[in-house]
Amino acid sequence: MNVRRRHISGIAVAAAAALGLGTLSACSSDSSAAGNTDKLDVVASFYPMQYLAEEIGGDHVNVTTLTEPGQEPHDLELSARQTAQMGEADAVLYLKSLQPTVDEAVAQSDVKTKIDAAGLTKLEDHGSVEHDHGAEGHSGEEHAEEGHSEEGDALDPHVWLDPVKYAEIAEGVAKSFEKADPDHADAYRANADALAKKLGDLDTAFKDGLADTGSKVFFTNHAAFGYLAERYGLTQEAINGLDPESEPSPARIKELQEEARADGVTTVFYETLVSDKTARTLAKDAGLKTDVLDPLEGITDKSKGDDYVGVMEANLKALQAALGAK
Repeated sequence: MNVRRRHISGIAVAAAAALGLGTLSACSSDSSAAGNTDKLDVVASFYPMQYLAEEIGGDHVNVTTLTEPGQEPHDLELSARQTAQMGEADAVLYLKSLQPTVDEAVAQSDVKTKIDAAGLTKLEDHGSVEHDHGAEGHSGEEHAEEGHSEEGDALDPHVWLDPVKYAEIAEGVAKSFEKADPDHADAYRANADALAKKLGDLDTAFKDGLADTGSKVFFTNHAAFGYLAERYGLTQEAINGLDPESEPSPARIKELQEEARADGVTTVFYETLVSDKTARTLAKDAGLKTDVLDPLEGITDKSKGDDYVGVMEANLKALQAALGAK
């Protein structure tokens, strides 16, 4: 939507080429690079933010993402070219504290509209974790200069796995789009209402589908499902903390083996973007099955669904099978 028609630098061209965003032309109004279209150009930090931008923005936004499909978002390191690309955008949509390199780039960027999903809902502490992922109580657009903290309360950033909290974020994103691009505010509002209906139906499906189960405890590779568990009356026991690459202690493995017997746990869930070695070892030693519970940090050809709703529906089926839903 950039009416200023900024000159496209060589860095921006290289960034778009590297990210597979299409061929650029300094004179073309059809370029798909951030900051060079007649649409609202939005840079999303990773898939859950990308999905919101695309669903709410519809035909009036051009969305690019910093985290490529199959890339583990916690480990994202931005290149200078990606940072330059962000500077060409009209808006950036991210989740502060999940990806520290993105936080830093946003803080240094002069992008007019900075939308922090963590500021559009309330983050919660879901228990013992290795390190802090952020702090609550900040504005969605006016706190980018705040730093990543390794101290203080350990707040869980995985809010998108709770359809209710995700809907809260979606509403805030819609309002930001309406403000940034008032000419298409009606379209953004209509799209946001349609998305709210999808997320409401998903919430109902989880609520009904998990209301009567033989067990309420499930094991996961890393602690991504705390909000989902809390929403639907379940207990998540994670092999690792919030960091999917951390290694559990022998005492933690023994504790999980004992809990599996006590609580009738049948399945150890792993995910597709990080190693399943520890999950499979625990399952083998404890005589449990394994299955995928997708934290939806990216969509790949291994995903059990084409988009957020599809993968969440697959997650529901996996939980129902593991927990013995009646």
